Formats: sequence, structure tokens, C-alpha cells
Amino acid sequence: MTAITRFAPSPTGYLHLGHAASALFSMKQAGPHGRFLLRIEDIDQTRCRPEYLHAIFEDLAWLGLRWEEPVRVQSEHFADYQAVLDRLTEMGVLYPCFCTRKDIQAEIERIGNAPHGPDGALYPGTCRHCSAQERSDRIAAGESFALRLDMDGAIKRVGRELVWFDRAVGRQIATPEIFGDVVLARKDTPTSYHVSVTHDDHLQGISLVTRGQDLFFASHLHRLLQELLGYDVPEYHHHGLLTGPDGKRFAKRDKSKTLRSMREDGMSPDDVRLLADQF
Repeated sequence: MTAITRFAPSPTGYLHLGHAASALFSMKQAGPHGRFLLRIEDIDQTRCRPEYLHAIFEDLAWLGLRWEEPVRVQSEHFADYQAVLDRLTEMGVLYPCFCTRKDIQAEIERIGNAPHGPDGALYPGTCRHCSAQERSDRIAAGESFALRLDMDGAIKRVGRELVWFDRAVGRQIATPEIFGDVVLARKDTPTSYHVSVTHDDHLQGISLVTRGQDLFFASHLHRLLQELLGYDVPEYHHHGLLTGPDGKRFAKRDKSKTLRSMREDGMSPDDVRLLADQF
């Protein structure tokens, strides 16, 4: 089977050495007969900037990476993600949540000892119990709402154990319940990372997803979405996060670690590739 890999950055800052390592690894895994894709994940329109988008293409080309055209830019495909959300709604596994962050925090404090997941305290399920009429009335009244996954309902609909394979740690049993009723869309961001990346990896036929260890737990949720939507299941490789001498992980805000800063300091693409190979 032809390997299809991808590098999918968000234009919210300049690329750093960790991004270079991930992109170079993905291209290498595609091999001479596979396909290496670049995808721009810019659904968060409040944080993405045109200058960062331009820099992504410039920095990757400087490194010597080549990718297929056209590049998929997620902000051009919100209709695709809405169609996914519509399918999940028709399945009965999405519901509108009218709670503000303040409401949720107050309910969590009232309950006490709320269960926690990868993103913190789990949503207490307040709006899960609203009637269809109440939901309809509140939407008609113009109340803002997010769309949450009814986790228990989704798991029951699937009705079987789900697994996925990570090249670093092997076979994994999916436990998406660790996220509780996760948000899949908001008013200001009409789709979530979970929806858009799961859809696009299937659409593009990605056979190996390479991403940082900080997204390892997200794969449990993505495996559930894949099963609900009838999507293909890729292999995964969650790599460690690069850190500096101080032990802190590289971040886009660290100017000295960015690829363009390294280039301005006189480093060559070979120098950067050598550093990335140590990853």
C-alpha cells in the first residue's frame, strides 16, 4: 500500500525545530513511492495570521521539503465540517450546550470532586438533560450555544471495543470517555480540531498520522469519531516534544527556536536537518 503522510501546521506563529523534525519525519515515512501532503489547519481564525501562513511555505521550502498541490486549507472547507456535524446530529449523538464557562465552573464547584480528563474537569452534563422543546426554544430565542458530543450515547451506538495502533507504544484500546461530553463546535469556531482533522485525514487517505505526544489522548476520541462516521483508521506516531536546555518545550513564542531565526543566524538547511535528526 502506498504510504500517504502529512504535515499539518497551524499558522498561529513561526515554525520551530520541533515542527521541522515532524515534517521531515513525515516526508521520510512517505518514501520515494509514497505521497507527502501539506495541510493548513487554520480553523481558529482569531489566532491565525497571513504572515505566519506565508512563512510556513517559505520555511518548509527552505528546508528542502516538497509537497503535492493543491494544499488543503481548512478554513476554505467549513461546509465540509458542517456536513460532518449534521451527520452526527442526525445520529442523535450531538446536543446544544448553552452553558457559559462561568456556568460550568459553578456547577463543577457545586458538585465537588468532579472527574477530570486530559483537558481538565469534565463537563457535568447540564444541558444533556434539556428536552427537545427547550433546546428548540432557546435556539429560536437566539441564545449562543456550543455542540457537544453525547459521549455515553456515542459509545453505546458503536457498541464494541475500538483499537488503534501507535508506532511508538503499539496497540491501544480507545477510551474516549476520558473526554466526557467534549465540544465539537462553537459559535466563534464552527468546527473543532477533532472534527476537522478526523475528516481530513480520511478524505486525504492518510495512512500515517504523525503528531506530538501532547495530542496522544486525542487519538482516543478520534477513533470514536472514525467509527461513528465510517472513516478509515490510519496508524499513528506520537513523537516526543523537543525541549531546550532549560527543559521547556519548544513553542512558537520562542523566537530563538524558530526556523527563520536559525536561518537569520546563518544556519543552513543541512544544519537544521542534522539537529532535527537527533529527535
